[in-house]
Amino acid sequence: MPKPLDKDAKKSSTNWLWRNKDLARHAIGAAVGLGLLSGFLLIAQAWLLARVIYAVVIDGMTLSYVMPWLWMMLAIFGLRAALAWLSEQAGFHAAAKLKEDIRSKLFRHLQALGPAYLYTKHSGELTATLVDAVEALDPYYSKYLPQTALAALIPLSILAFVLPADWQSALVFCITAPLIPFFMVIIGKGAERLNQKQWRKLSRMSAHFLDVLQGLTTLKLFNVSRQEAKVIAQISDKYRRSAMSVLRVAFLSSASLEFFSTISIAIVAVWMGFRLLWREMDAQQAFFILLLAPEFFLPLRKLGAGYHARLEAVGAVQGILKILNTPVPSNQAKVKKIQDATRLSVKFEGVRFSYDGEEPALEGVSFSILPGQTVALVGASGAGKSTMINLLLGFIRPQQGRITINGICLDELQDEHWLSNVAWVPQRPTIFYGTVADNIRLGKSEADLADVIKAARMANADAFIRQLPKSYETVLDEGGRRLSGGQRQQIAIARAFLKDAPLVVLDEATAHLDPQSQSRIQTAMTKLAEGRTMLMIAHRLATVREADRIIVLNEGRIAEQGSHDELLRHPGFYAKMVASSQGAA
Repeated sequence: MPKPLDKDAKKSSTNWLWRNKDLARHAIGAAVGLGLLSGFLLIAQAWLLARVIYAVVIDGMTLSYVMPWLWMMLAIFGLRAALAWLSEQAGFHAAAKLKEDIRSKLFRHLQALGPAYLYTKHSGELTATLVDAVEALDPYYSKYLPQTALAALIPLSILAFVLPADWQSALVFCITAPLIPFFMVIIGKGAERLNQKQWRKLSRMSAHFLDVLQGLTTLKLFNVSRQEAKVIAQISDKYRRSAMSVLRVAFLSSASLEFFSTISIAIVAVWMGFRLLWREMDAQQAFFILLLAPEFFLPLRKLGAGYHARLEAVGAVQGILKILNTPVPSNQAKVKKIQDATRLSVKFEGVRFSYDGEEPALEGVSFSILPGQTVALVGASGAGKSTMINLLLGFIRPQQGRITINGICLDELQDEHWLSNVAWVPQRPTIFYGTVADNIRLGKSEADLADVIKAARMANADAFIRQLPKSYETVLDEGGRRLSGGQRQQIAIARAFLKDAPLVVLDEATAHLDPQSQSRIQTAMTKLAEGRTMLMIAHRLATVREADRIIVLNEGRIAEQGSHDELLRHPGFYAKMVASSQGAA
């Protein structure tokens, strides 16, 4: 069973929720102000209603006599309804503003943490945090937080009118009112642990659902989809039971608060009944106070009903703080820019990196890439090729040694400036929902259509794009499911042509492609390499024959390096890899 939050964690969550209210303090203040104004109108309404009842029932006045007061009450009803709507809208806008700011803050922090952090996290859990956890803050900011202020201000305002009219009734109010928040907190302690448990289950369920959706084809092919459906049903049932436990506590809390508020109102009513019988109290005053009694406890009851929103928000904040409290690598030293970015040289000097702190993914790697050179990285899976690319792109940082660009340490270069000089073509390029042109413009959003078409032609993509229903304005779905693997790769290369960066990084650009697509991609890559510095990873050794230098990695170290012909002349890892690939062919 998940452990409940310790005091420091709960305090940290509560403080974070309270601090973030400043992001929309004007909207929250407006909601409180409108609610308080509605409370004063409520007092006036109760006074008019008491006067009407007294005039008609006790004094026997006609309808025409009390009609002006009834018209005034009707106006107050309408005004209170308008204020209630405005107050609700103010709370809604406050919550919407806060959710937007918090999601932006989370997204910026994830960007600063970089892909290396995302590789270690489950996308389903991150999605649950960015969507469900942030959404759970809505009731806290739109309802609970304004109601906290109104629960203090409206009863005090009513008390200010009741006290001069009858101090004994005011005393009963003061004695019974604290019982509601007291029991609210007592019962809420049980709900707090259940909320934390529920949010953990929701994160796990979201992660599992995403895995199933992404692997649905595989599950179907292996005929285990029904079995996986049963697992999902079991997880969903556990979450349902957890949710029902939270709701039971919430309903118990609401019922208890309703009970105590009803008892308090009954005490006031019975006490005033006896005093009227003993002729110790004026009937109009009694009507006035009796009408205000339910309204005195109503803000406290609403606060109690909304207390569950606070507990849910505290539970949801844990996932948010888990991301925001992850330290971002310091950028204080990253102040330099490359003066002449038209020609880039790259140098690795004794670079070491380990993911677990023990087994090195790279150990003592040193090599250089001169301006305009094409260098290929080859090696078995796990040799360290992708780690080297991630280090060069700045996603992770060397634990020993350094990487320099034109003699400047990569740790001293501004991230945005450095990445603006790099074009990246990954093994499986991401196609976003949008038009073909917008997907090509990813690296240069201000480019016009003529430049987009030119880049597509250089990537050998123009022909297939023009065959699409709306050519460059064809809207692609998420992931580009309409496109083949080779077509997605050609769009990625077109992005690189359009960006026109001096350094191009290719990560298995021709992997998993048929020979015809590979040929088109290889032709585009050759064009792309002209006048640029290029670092490429390749499993298909045919794609690296023309590279100026080939670096062979083995278990995180450079086993050998040289041109294709030089490496073949000396029996080694590369010669064995070539012989193996030719034998397989």
